[in-house]
Amino acid sequence: MFRRKRSADELSVEELERLLLLKKREERAQRLRRLASEGRVVQPAEPAAPAVQPPPAPPPRAEGYAATPQIAPAERPKPEPSGRRLDMKRVREQLLLALEVLALVGLVVILAGSLLNLQELNREVVEASGSNRPTPTSTALIEVRVLPGGHEPPVPGREPVPAQYQHLVSPEVQVPIPTPGPEQPTRIVIPAINVDARVVEGDGWEQLKKGAGHHIGSANPGERGNCVISAHDDIYGEIFRDLHKLELEDEIIVYAGSQPYRYKVVAKRIIEPTQVDVMDPTPDPILTLITCYPYRIDTHRIVVIAALVQ
Repeated sequence: MFRRKRSADELSVEELERLLLLKKREERAQRLRRLASEGRVVQPAEPAAPAVQPPPAPPPRAEGYAATPQIAPAERPKPEPSGRRLDMKRVREQLLLALEVLALVGLVVILAGSLLNLQELNREVVEASGSNRPTPTSTALIEVRVLPGGHEPPVPGREPVPAQYQHLVSPEVQVPIPTPGPEQPTRIVIPAINVDARVVEGDGWEQLKKGAGHHIGSANPGERGNCVISAHDDIYGEIFRDLHKLELEDEIIVYAGSQPYRYKVVAKRIIEPTQVDVMDPTPDPILTLITCYPYRIDTHRIVVIAALVQ
C-alpha cells in the first residue's frame, strides 16, 4: 500500500508555513554552496535545522488516480514605503495651485489695465471731438401730443354752421389750405357708412372745417407707410360719425386726384387722445382713420386701421 500525497488545499496553515520555511532554507543552502564553489564567499557552518515534524501521511489513494502536486502559496510582496511618494505628490499639488493663483492674479491685472486704458481713450476721444458742443437730436416725422380732430362737444340748439356757409357768418380770417399735390389724397369714400368726402391737406381746426384732413408728413395713398386721415364726428358735417360701425374687411377708397387706392379694414381701436403712436410711420402701406368718440361726448378717439389691397 502507498500513501496518497495530499494537495495544498488539504494542508493546514501551520503545515504550509513549515514547508515554505524548509524550502527557503534549502534554496539558501544551495545558493551558498554555489557561491562557495565559485570562491566568492566562504561557506559558513550551516546551523542545525530545528526539528520539524513531517506532515502527517496522507490517507491511501485508490489506484489509478494521479497525485495532485503540492502548490506553495505565493509569497506576499512587501509593501514599499509610501511616505516619500506622498510627500512628492503633495509638493506637486502645491506647485500647481501656486501656478493657478499666479495666473489668475495676472489675468485680473491685465483686465484692470485694459479697462483703465479704455477709459483714458474714451476721455481723449471726447476731448478731441469737442464734448461741449450740443448733441443734435433727431426730429420725428410726426410731432404731436394729442391726436387730431379734438373739440368740445356741441351744445344742443347751437349746431355749428356747415363748412360751405362759414364764410357768410364768421368774420374770422380763413386759413389758407395747402394745395394737394398730384399724389396727395383728395377724396375718401367709405361705402359701408355712406361717406364720400373731400380730403384737404392738414388736420388742424381750420382744415377740418372743410372736410377730412390728411396729416402733413404722413404717407400718401398707395405709398409704403402710414397714411393718416382724420375728421369730426359731431360737427362740421359729421363726416366720421359712423366710423365705429365699420367691420373687418370693409372697403375704404382713397383718391389721389383721379387715381383710386383701395384698403380693407384690419383693426379698430378706442384709445386715449394722447396715444399718438397710432400715427407712427409703418413699413407697410396702411391707412389710419381717426375721429372723436363717443358721439357728442368726445373723451376718447376711435381709430380704424386698413391695409392696402395690392
